[in-house]
Amino acid sequence: MDFSTQQNSRQLYGRLLRYVKPYWKYLAASIFFLVLLAATEPLFPALMKPLLDEGFTNQNELFIKWIPIGLVVLFLFRGILLFTSSYASAWVSNRVVTDLRSVMFSHLMQLPVGFYDQHSSARLSSHIAYDVNNVTGAATSALTVLVRDSLTIIGLMAWLLWLDWQLTSVTIALFPLIAYIVRYFNRRLRRFSGESQRAMAGITHAIEEAASNNRIIKIFTSQEYESERFREENEKHRRISMRATVASTAISPLIQLLTSLSVAVIIGIALNSSGAGTATAGGFVSFLTALMMLLPPIKRLSEITAVIQRGLAAAEVVFSILDETAERKQDSTKQSKPYPRLRGEIEFKEVSFTYPEAKKPALNQFSLHIDAGKTVALVGRSGSGKTTVTSLLSGFYCLESGQILLDQNKFSDLPLSQIRQNVGLVSQDVRLFNNTILHNVAYAEDAPNEQHAIEALKHAHAWEFVEQLPEGLQTQVGQNGLKLSGGQRQRLAIARAFYKDAPILILDEATSALDTESEQKIQAALNELIQGRTTLIIAHRLSTIEKADQIVVMDRGRIVEQGTHAELLAMNGTYTRLHALQDFEED
Repeated sequence: MDFSTQQNSRQLYGRLLRYVKPYWKYLAASIFFLVLLAATEPLFPALMKPLLDEGFTNQNELFIKWIPIGLVVLFLFRGILLFTSSYASAWVSNRVVTDLRSVMFSHLMQLPVGFYDQHSSARLSSHIAYDVNNVTGAATSALTVLVRDSLTIIGLMAWLLWLDWQLTSVTIALFPLIAYIVRYFNRRLRRFSGESQRAMAGITHAIEEAASNNRIIKIFTSQEYESERFREENEKHRRISMRATVASTAISPLIQLLTSLSVAVIIGIALNSSGAGTATAGGFVSFLTALMMLLPPIKRLSEITAVIQRGLAAAEVVFSILDETAERKQDSTKQSKPYPRLRGEIEFKEVSFTYPEAKKPALNQFSLHIDAGKTVALVGRSGSGKTTVTSLLSGFYCLESGQILLDQNKFSDLPLSQIRQNVGLVSQDVRLFNNTILHNVAYAEDAPNEQHAIEALKHAHAWEFVEQLPEGLQTQVGQNGLKLSGGQRQRLAIARAFYKDAPILILDEATSALDTESEQKIQAALNELIQGRTTLIIAHRLSTIEKADQIVVMDRGRIVEQGTHAELLAMNGTYTRLHALQDFEED
């Protein structure tokens, strides 16, 4: 997965600073203290001149007494400025990290199902968890270092020019060469930083897959195979990181080498000829001290380019995710008042749909009318389009052509949140949250009704095992309900549908994970649940849908037969063959 779009650095940085803007007062305070800190930088070399000339050479008691005190006061003042500025900068940085993660997560929640079909959840987790730190590092800490050290260099250069402009010009002559070196390595750092972040996403993807599929790995004794996969991803990240390290660490030694050459030249010139500003020993020591004090800020500025380039590479990914188109008409589900309850009349009018990168349509001119309160079963071979029908009805994908009507209202005219409030889903792929049973049954309710939850569990024949648990409704189910059996997880999912009490119900192999005795109980409960509700059932076991009001037989995205169980058997067509084949397999 590669979200990188190689956006313009200036545009990226400008967009990034918008997230800093709400906290500009704190950042401005940090920069103000940095300005004061940078202003005090030349004071130390400036004190060297009178200390040597007046203190050591002329033994001036006034200078001997007050210059040491002045040095202590100076560094105390600088320490206070540095702490205050660093604290303010860190506060802004942490706020921006928190805001960006929240914005990214909220946006991810609004993205369509198709986005998740194409992107690994582990990689998305990596972008939110790790890349945001790099982004904010470029927006805050790098910015403050850039301001502080740039001002420090300007202040020291001003002092050097005041002491001896001729000697200082030797140092200035090196700046174009330094700028070229920084620019060259910046380009390499940007590329390697992006590759490193993608490699880290690969590592988290390998970890997530191994952790979630650990039972399959064990049963296939493929631990070494998965370990080798991880080693390859890990080694790939190491190689890219080392390339980035070479690019980032080579800048500083090269710049220090150039600076040391300028110092050597200046010392040689000073020893062979006296400049106006460095005629005294104190003047020369002050000049040399200021010159040497230039090295740390230049070094930090050269190193901060790595932070900025990593941040810009991460920003490309972050903003590419934020630029993904959200689902249409995405309203908050936390309404002060719920949407009106639909009656449940559904109509598909010549609906066609093709999955991204698929060659053939999943639905092709599909038309179906379902009266409110009726039960319709969708049957057919795998890939015939049954699940696509329910996915479109849930608003998981956008229609290519045709229309879906709910209570005679165009699907596209209704907010997705209203549609989904009126749809309940029980899938064969049961998904539970790592929380309590009550939380999973009454999902997303701030103040769940325990009695309502118990009733839902009873209807789903789940209360019989829940009440036996030591903590009852407060029992933690583990990641995706791993502390429960497959049948128990399925029954909790059914209880969740009971609790929601939606007028439209989708049952996608809702009894597939149950034993025969439990299936009979659940089937009876489902028969009660579907009364008065519009229900779409996807079932491979045809015996479970014989009492449906209508059975729709699908093939290659089209309806080939439809009618009641008896009518379809009388046709002696596709349904009859499917029914006979299943009877043969069960025998």
